[in-house]
Amino acid sequence: MTQTTPKIAVLIVAAGVGSRMNADIPKQYSPIHGRMVLTHTLQIFSDMPEISCVQCVYSKDHDDFYQQAVNGFNTLPPVEGGATRQESVFEGLKALKGKKPDIVLIHDAARPCVKPQDIRNLINTLKDHKSATLAMQVSDTLVQNDVIVPRENAWLIQTPQGFDFDTILKAHEHALDDRFIGTDDTSLISHQKIETQYIPCGRYNLKITTQDDLKMAEKLLQPRMETRVGNGFDVHAFNDAPAQSIRLCGIDIPHNKSLKGHSDADVGLHAITDAIFGALADGDIGSHFPPSDQKFKNMDSHVFLDKSVDNLKSRGGKIIHMDITFMCEEPKIGKHREAIRDHLSNHLNLSTSRISVKATTTEKLGFTGRGEGIACQAVVTIEVPSHD
Repeated sequence: MTQTTPKIAVLIVAAGVGSRMNADIPKQYSPIHGRMVLTHTLQIFSDMPEISCVQCVYSKDHDDFYQQAVNGFNTLPPVEGGATRQESVFEGLKALKGKKPDIVLIHDAARPCVKPQDIRNLINTLKDHKSATLAMQVSDTLVQNDVIVPRENAWLIQTPQGFDFDTILKAHEHALDDRFIGTDDTSLISHQKIETQYIPCGRYNLKITTQDDLKMAEKLLQPRMETRVGNGFDVHAFNDAPAQSIRLCGIDIPHNKSLKGHSDADVGLHAITDAIFGALADGDIGSHFPPSDQKFKNMDSHVFLDKSVDNLKSRGGKIIHMDITFMCEEPKIGKHREAIRDHLSNHLNLSTSRISVKATTTEKLGFTGRGEGIACQAVVTIEVPSHD
């Protein structure tokens, strides 16, 4: 290469169906820690300033999955893949031609664990060579037809595989003319009698093919977790009409007054829900369930809580602890504390040791002191992956 700062394109092959995974969706869209495999792969290259553009090859049959996976990334419009990987790569290369890259890195979408330093080693090699690939030297004994094969100079070829762009494009064109079917892109280069440089890489750069591979990738991609705290506060006034019970945190407690509200007015669940939304920086209960919307009239507040928990789980997070404080003169909460904790524990699948329920009066001060209503404050601690 004559340029000191070559223009580098990345071509990610994501058109396969992954039949060996025995899964309902293609492996590149399988979830790992709340993000799709393809999303993890894209993140690696997106974080590298050396990369000029990223082109994906996909199947239009999986467009919904694809759009979810690439949301938030500045990728080029996807290209429809072919019947084989070789055809898919060729389509991607033709789409990249107008971008005039000097170097192209061709990578499997299902290799989400490659390290940036390995990619940089590959790029540096390509400044002086037309073809290079990440690879792992064979360390186990190789046997073929009961004959031990020497493992010296034996490599397991991985991706990304990097090339001078014009060289690999011509290699694909010649392969089409020759009706040559290669095992990968380096084999097409070899067919043109061009040498490929091998860049040592490790076992961590695995290709997800089976469910066992997916489990291993989950271990390798264990995200850095961060702790967040959210605060929720809610107030509801008592109804004037007499009642038989009042609902607090999903428990119907005997009382001669109920609470006013658009939904079931469960001040406890509302405060918890807002605390979870707050910890996620995900608005509040009113933004998700507007009180102006009549379909939420008399709604069971467990629906609101479940929405906040679903949003938390979709981010790969979990509840660590919650601390709930009721402020009221009546009813007396103490004798119902354990019932509330047990209910929340069962509903949230959270140990009671992580649920605190307290109550206090306001010493006859304010609207709670006058017995006009109940206030509740909830502080919820969560743990979520840090993607910032």
